[in-house]
Order: sequence, then structure tokens, then C-alpha cells
Amino acid sequence: MILRYIGLSAARGGLVLAALALVFTAEARGQASPKTARATRIEGDRPVINGRMDEAVWETAEVISSFVQRSPDEGAQPLQQTRVYILYDDEALYIGARMASDDPSAIAAPVTRRDGFSNAERLTISLDPYLDRRTAYSFSVTSGGVRSDQYHANDNEHRAQSQYNPVWHAVARVDSAGWTAEMKIPYSQIRFTRAEEQVWGMNLRRWTPTLNASDYWVMVPSSETGFASRFGTLEGLKNVLPPRRVELLPYVAGEATAANRAQDDPFRTVLGNRFGGDAKLGIGSNLTLDLTVNPDFGQVEADPAEVNLTQFETFFDERRPFFIEGNELLTGQGPDYYYSRRIGARPHGNASGDFVDRPNNTTIAGAAKLTGRLASGLSVGALASVTPRELARTFDRSSDTVEFVSVEAPTGFGVIRLQQELGRSQSTVGATLTGVHRGFGERDGELGGLLHRNAYSGGADWRLRFKDGEYELTGYAGFSHVRGDAAALERTQRSSAHYFQRPDADYVTLDPTRTSLSGYALSIRGDKNAGRHILWGAQMSARSPGFEINDLGRLNSADAVDFNADIQIRDTQPGKLFRNYRIGTSIRGGWNFGGVRQSTVLQNNTRVTFHNFWDLTLRTTRTLRAQSDFLTRGGPSMGTGSGWGFNARVSNGYSAATRMRVSGDYKNGELGGWSYTFGGGITLRPIPAWQLSIDPSYTRSVNPRQYIGTYDNGRDVTFGNRYIFGFIERSRISAKIRMDYAFTPNLTVEAYAEPFASSGRYFDHGELEAPRSRDLITYGTQGTTIVEEEDGSYSVTDGAETFSIPNRDFNVLSFRSNLVVRWEWLPGSTFFLVWQQSRSAEDQTGEIVGADSLRDALRAPGLNFFAAKLTYWFSVH
Repeated sequence: MILRYIGLSAARGGLVLAALALVFTAEARGQASPKTARATRIEGDRPVINGRMDEAVWETAEVISSFVQRSPDEGAQPLQQTRVYILYDDEALYIGARMASDDPSAIAAPVTRRDGFSNAERLTISLDPYLDRRTAYSFSVTSGGVRSDQYHANDNEHRAQSQYNPVWHAVARVDSAGWTAEMKIPYSQIRFTRAEEQVWGMNLRRWTPTLNASDYWVMVPSSETGFASRFGTLEGLKNVLPPRRVELLPYVAGEATAANRAQDDPFRTVLGNRFGGDAKLGIGSNLTLDLTVNPDFGQVEADPAEVNLTQFETFFDERRPFFIEGNELLTGQGPDYYYSRRIGARPHGNASGDFVDRPNNTTIAGAAKLTGRLASGLSVGALASVTPRELARTFDRSSDTVEFVSVEAPTGFGVIRLQQELGRSQSTVGATLTGVHRGFGERDGELGGLLHRNAYSGGADWRLRFKDGEYELTGYAGFSHVRGDAAALERTQRSSAHYFQRPDADYVTLDPTRTSLSGYALSIRGDKNAGRHILWGAQMSARSPGFEINDLGRLNSADAVDFNADIQIRDTQPGKLFRNYRIGTSIRGGWNFGGVRQSTVLQNNTRVTFHNFWDLTLRTTRTLRAQSDFLTRGGPSMGTGSGWGFNARVSNGYSAATRMRVSGDYKNGELGGWSYTFGGGITLRPIPAWQLSIDPSYTRSVNPRQYIGTYDNGRDVTFGNRYIFGFIERSRISAKIRMDYAFTPNLTVEAYAEPFASSGRYFDHGELEAPRSRDLITYGTQGTTIVEEEDGSYSVTDGAETFSIPNRDFNVLSFRSNLVVRWEWLPGSTFFLVWQQSRSAEDQTGEIVGADSLRDALRAPGLNFFAAKLTYWFSVH
């Protein structure tokens, strides 16, 4: 039902977009470069891709050598010569290149895993096979022979999808004259339309880190915008047909989980095996259908540790390859209607027993994704996924029985997005629609009272570009609608995104009989994005109190009218003191729909790049007094204090063999709160095959208004409740450590570890004095008494009332690690060995953590997960 509804709406949306396209006249494209290169057809044997370029066929190709510097001296001739040759046959495009060097002994050639970053030299070819002047594929090879690839869904070089993983081949070699590279890019790995002679957009880039030099065949000045729209053209590709694109990637995997649990726990060790696979099918020459059945993500890194004391959910980045690739075609301007981590998330239900085996993630039975771009400029993205009923296992000692308890109902997810390009500046207008349906049954118990049965959201958005993108007008208009049991809708109304139960809010009402909820979101923004000296932007947006998209999207809070504005002064050309600089000031703030101001923040930012390519960033922040409708977590509005903050960060250049950064942050508030954070990072490469990075961080803070709970029998002025808060002194220390060793670009060992420790100690407990007040009645004053008990809890007496505040002090230890051996044993086929650890411990001492705490985290109890996974890629032509 949900997919049918989405399909009908998408069809209507396509008609709307097509009608809008007629409004724009057929004008010439943006200012593309007049540069043209020709590919030469191979007559005879194709070259062997070995990095030597010693076959005679390369001598038949046209030489491309007219590169221009973008840095260090924009517009100047390159410091070293680059010569590129392009051949083709019926199967693939072949690129050969000779990168000359005045000092070949200085060429770094470290080896990393595919897509790994290093200080190696790099050659990149970017192709726009549709010649749409908007999208592009980039293929790179380093002097160490490491491949990387990206897909640019928009006209921007730096906003690219790195999880685009085509199957192609490249080899590089360093010699006495510099280094050479050869690439083979099969047509099956890119998309283009059928034509007697292909004309593609193209650009080339050489990056030489020892000289901080970036040379382009088509150089876009740093003060201007555009990427694919500025490409030159590649001609001469005659009688090249789009191939039939069918790729299959089946897998088999085995896994074992061992936990530090009681000896009689039947779930102490869990063994399992899985099999499934992915498929990629070409639909015509413009669309691709990706399918996955029972996907396995055992090799994906774990999320970082945290202690979240706020009322808001923490949103983590997507790391699963299936959901990353093509994701930019499923998201647009405006609210996050689609947050892929909702699919396969941790089950919502609970299970109880003497021993419980509760899944960490919901199984994904299957998913399908359709992405692509039509010749008319219409981009298409659609995704459908199904998760089955998820069961937890419980064990009862007395009866010696195992039972299965439903912790997640069967669910279908759907997303569709259409985006039409309009006009010569690649303006766009788009539409998004999402839907979720849960099939609650008798086995799902109380889940129907926790979750919506149906949820829909979506809207239209636009990006109107003027003067080749120098100016932009963007905006969106969206909606949401959820339906379900009254208990589920009451839970939504009471959630931190809405707080309809607020006793002093006269514009929203908690309705426990409601079975549906609807809302909307709106925004308009204008920007000046290009120019050497002045940039600016301003935005107004609104989310109605009933706006709710958390079934498939992400939203911290609705009920907001926000604004922000900024102006920046910069210089992109080197001067006496700096290579470039940027100084900006901004203001942002907001109100709720009752007209109560929730925040006002003023900020100044300065960033300078020195002539040695070191960066310095300084930021000052001033926060003004305001009100908060969420500090009391469903209670009345509460005042917030003013404050200020300062942040500084310094880092060396990207080209350095050893990368370093140091940062510090300090904040201070009028209510007695403060915080400071010191962080940094260093990346070392002791030998070309080994890379080590360490990112430590340490934070101390005091929050003067940490919510503890809502108690009854309060004063009339606070609506008969006590909204209890405390000061909390917190400390946190962590270190993210990565170690990679590459035997070859196709055989790597990658390790990630994060020891983490955090503490919190509560003191000076009190309750809200009055609605809209920022002050507390501190217990022990104004006729109240407070006594600390032996267990760390507190007994409070206020007149005839006595109540207890539990001990909430904490110390948390965590250690998460991931060790992966990755071997691409055939092109596109990979073997993984995985070892993951997840250790944790907690007590109520509240002691400040330090470096010793990280060592203690390594000894905390936990579980070990082991897996082996084999994939085999093959293509059907």
C-alpha cells in the first residue's frame, strides 16, 4: 500500500516538474571551457595496464598538456609538466599519463587502502558523460598505485560521494623522470546515452603535495563556483554503445559472538551464518536498480561512545555502503525526511527474563534502490526496504525454557525523490515523498502503543541559481502526517520534539484520544556564493508544532520559527601576510509558535591560511538571555542565561607528510556554567605502507541546569509540580586511534579503537522558582532542607513534604574496537576477516576521569564479535 501511494504521488510530482521545465526557455549552458581533447580509437592490441606506458599504441594518442596552476600561484604555468593520453575501444576508456618531476627522489609513494588519503601525488580524470554540465565521475590514482573514485551529483568538486565504488583498474610507477600511470575505465561503470559519436565533459587534475601544487586542465578560479559546468570536452568517441549493465555480488559469512556473561547464560556464545547478495541492473542507459537481499554489514565500524544527558536523540552518520551510494539522489533541500539509519535500527521493544538475547539491529530482509538522471535533466531516486518481525530470546531459570518475544513489528519503508534541472545556471526544483507502514500483529504486544502504524512526509524544494551560481534563492515547503493507536500518538505528543503537555502553552493541547497528527515546514533563503571579497546569506524557516518525521527522518524539535543571517569578507588571492583569509559574522535565533523567543546567538569567525599552508581558525560566540520550552521536559517555559565562548584551531597543510591539528574551546555562562575542551590530532606515516592517527580529546564542564525529574506535590505557581534540577560537573576523555597497514592497495589491515571515559557529579539541587524564571530554589535554603544519605541519594524536606532524589552520579567506561583484514582477491570481489570488541562498565562514584581511565576501559567486561565474509563480483554483458 505504501509503495503504491508513493508511486502515484511521484507520478503527479513528475508531471508538475515537467510543467515547470516548460517555464524555462532553452538557453545555453553555463560557461564551459572552450578546451577540447580527442580520444584515439585503438587499432590492434589494447595496452596492458602495468604503469609502464611502453606500448606503441600510446604514441598514436593526442597529447594533453596545457595545464594551469590553481595553487600555489593561481593562473600561472605549472611548476612541472604533465602529459596525458586517452585511448578507447568498444569496451573501455584508457588513460595514460606521464608526470615529470625535477626531483623524482622526493616523490612520495605511500600505499593505502582504496580511497585512502595520503601525501602521495595524484592524477584525477573527471568525466561528465551525459554532458549535462552538472554531474561527474572522478577517477584518481596516486604515485603509490592507490585508486580512489567519486561521484559528483551536483556542480561541486568537493561535495562528492566517496562510496561510489566502480570496478576499474589502475597502476602507477615511479621512475627516474617522475612517475607514470595507466587507467582502464570500463563503460559499464559509468552512464551515458546512446549516440553515434560521444561528446563528454572532461577535466584533469594533478596534485603534487611536495610543492603544494594543484594543476588543472580547466582551472576554475577560487573566487568562482562550478565544477562540471566548467569542464572542457572530450571528443572522438565513435561507435561506443552503452553496455548492458548487470552486476551481481553474492556473499557468504560466518560469525561468532562471545560475551562476558554468567556461565549458565545460554546466550553467552552465539554462532551464526548468513548469506545474501547485492545486484546492480542497468535500466536503459540512464537508470540503475540496486537490489540487496539479507545484507551484511559486519565489517562496518561501530558508532562512537557517548553519554547523552539531553532530551534529544543522538544521530550518527551512515556507514553502510548500500545506503551511502546514491544517497544524494534521495535527499534534497529542507528537513531530513529520509535518515537511512532508521532502516535496520535498534528494535524499539523490550524483553525481560533471567537472560535476554536482544538483537542490536533489526534485520533487513531486502531493499531496492532506483537512481539515475534522464536526458531531460530529471534526477530520480527511489528506495524501498522491508524489515521482518524481530524477535528477542529470553531464558527463564525456573522453567528452563527459552521464549521468543517480538521487539519490532514488520515494517515497510519507502522514499522517492524527483529533481528537475532548469535554466542555464542549473537551477533545480524537486519533490520528496516518504512513507512507513508497520504491520502490527498479535505477537507484537504493546508495540502498537509505542510506534505509529503509518507515517508520511515530504514536500517540494527549489534552488534557483543566477549569474552561474553566484547568487542563489533556495527554499522548501513540506508536510508530515502520522497515524496510529491513541497511546502511540500520546507518546508522540509528549516526546521531546513536541511537548504538547506544557501547562503554560496556550496554542497546543495534549489530546490523549488523538489517532493522527499533521504538520508542516517552510523556509526561504538567499545567498551570494561567489566573488573575491563579499559573501552573504539570510534565511527564515518554520516548523509547526505538529510536524513529525522521526519514523523515517530525523528531527530534534518542531514548534520553531528560526532565522539566521551572515556576511563574510574574504580574499582568495595571496597577499603579503596570508595566502587567503575569511572573516565573517552571523546571527541566528528563533521563537516558538507562541511567540516566545527561544534563542539569540551572535558569532564571529576568522580563518586565515598562511603562506606555508598552515590554517588558523578563531571563533567567538555570544549567547543572549532567552526562554526554553524544553528544559523542564514538558513543564513550563524556563529562562536561560547569557554566555560567551571562544574557540581556536590550528592545523598544518594537507600536503604534509605528518598531519597535525590542535584545538581549544572555552565557554562561560552567567548562571555559573562553564566548559573547556582541548583536542587535537596527528597522522603519521613511519613507512610508506603504515599509517597511524590519534585524535585525543578532553573536556571539563559544569552545567548549572541539568534536569533531574518532575515530582508532584509542588507549589501552585509551578502548576502543582516540582521541576528539579542540579548543577553537574562533568569530565570526559577519549582517544580515537586508527592504524592501517597496506601490503598492497588490494590487501590491507585496518584497525580502529576508541577508549572512552566520562563522569558526572551532581550538586546544589533545586527546583524551578516560577515559570519563565531562570532561578532555582536551592534545597537547603528558603525553608527547605536537604540531607545526603549513605547510598548517595538525597532526602529533601519542604514544609510537610519529604521526598527523595536518587543518586545520579556516574562514571562510564567504554572501549570499542574494530580490526578488519580486507583483501580484494579479484576485481570487485573481497574477503573480510573482522574482530570487533565492545567493552563497558559503570558505577556511581562521579570521580573526575583522566588518562588512567582510558587504561581502565581496556579492562572493562564486554563482548567479542568475530566474522568472516566472502564476496564474489561478476558482470553479465
